Amino acid sequence: MSTHNNNNNTARVTAARRVAIFGGTHGNEMSGVALVNLWTKNGAEIQRKGVETRPFLANPWAVEKCVRYVDTDLNRAFTPENLSAPGGDELPYEVQRAQEINKIFGPKGSQEAYDVIFDLHNTTSNMGCTLILESSKDSFSLQMMNYIKKAIAPASCLVLLNEHPHLKYSTSRSVARHPVGLEVGPQPQGVLRSNIFQAMRVILKHALDFIELFNEGMEFPSCTVEVFRVLESIDYPRDANGNIIAMVHPNLQDCDWEPLNPGDPMFQTFDGQTVHYQGSSTVYPTFINEAAYYEKQQAFLTTRRETLAANAISKA
Repeated sequence: MSTHNNNNNTARVTAARRVAIFGGTHGNEMSGVALVNLWTKNGAEIQRKGVETRPFLANPWAVEKCVRYVDTDLNRAFTPENLSAPGGDELPYEVQRAQEINKIFGPKGSQEAYDVIFDLHNTTSNMGCTLILESSKDSFSLQMMNYIKKAIAPASCLVLLNEHPHLKYSTSRSVARHPVGLEVGPQPQGVLRSNIFQAMRVILKHALDFIELFNEGMEFPSCTVEVFRVLESIDYPRDANGNIIAMVHPNLQDCDWEPLNPGDPMFQTFDGQTVHYQGSSTVYPTFINEAAYYEKQQAFLTTRRETLAANAISKA
C-alpha cells in the first residue's frame, strides 16, 4: 500500500479493498476459530461497501486436532527462508501452509498482497483486549487502533507494539501490507468463553467500520496513541538441567499491564522463596504465565509505555 506525506503532514494511503480475517492460526484458540467458521457460513456481518472481506481458517489440521500446531508454530513460519524453500511433503506442515497462505494473500512485501489481515488469537493471560502493531510507522493501523479504542470506550483495548529487533518473528498476518493482531483473554486453550468471543467480535466490527469510512473518503486527523512497546522476554528461573524451579509470584499473576517496579516480587520458588525484579526501571509486564509460552521459555514480556504520534490520513 503506497503511503506518502504531503506538505501538511497528511499521509495519503491507498484504499483498503481486500481484507482477510484469520482464525485458527493456533488451532486451540477458539474465539477466532468459531468466528471464522461462523462468517464462512454467513459473511453478511463482516461485509462493508467496497471491501472484499475474506474469513480464513489458517491452520485447519491444528484446528481439527484442537492443538496449537501440528509440526511447528505457524505464527513464526513466515520467514524469507521458509517462504522461498522448495515445496514438498518433507517440509513441516505449517511451513507448507505458510507457502500456501503467502500465495493466496501475498506475496509478502508485494503490491499484490492483501491490504489488511486481522489475525485473531486468544491468550490464557489476563490481557483483556489487545491489538498488536508491528510497525510504529504504520499510520493507517495506528489510526484504526485509535478509532477502535474510542469506539469501545469505556471498555479497554490496549496496543502492544512489537518491533523489537531480537523478538521479531514472522507472523501469519505479516503477509499483508497492514498486519493487525488481536489477542483477547483470559481464555483457556480449547475453550470458548462468551465474553471473550463477544469482545473479539465487537472489535472486528469497529475495525471494519473504520476501513469503510476511510475508503469512502473520511479523513482522520493526526492523533496520539498510547502503546506498550515490547522490551524483552523474561524466562522462569531454572536449575542446571533447564528445569523450572519457580512460578509466577502471586503478586504478579493476572496483573498484565500493571507496573512492575525494581524490587517487586516476580517469581516464587517451589520452597517459598521470592525472586524480585532486578530491572533498573518500571516496566509493564504482559503475556504473564501464558500457557503456550512455556515451550518458548518465556514467563512474560516486559514493555515500556509510550505515546506514538500518528499522521493524519486520507485516501490516495
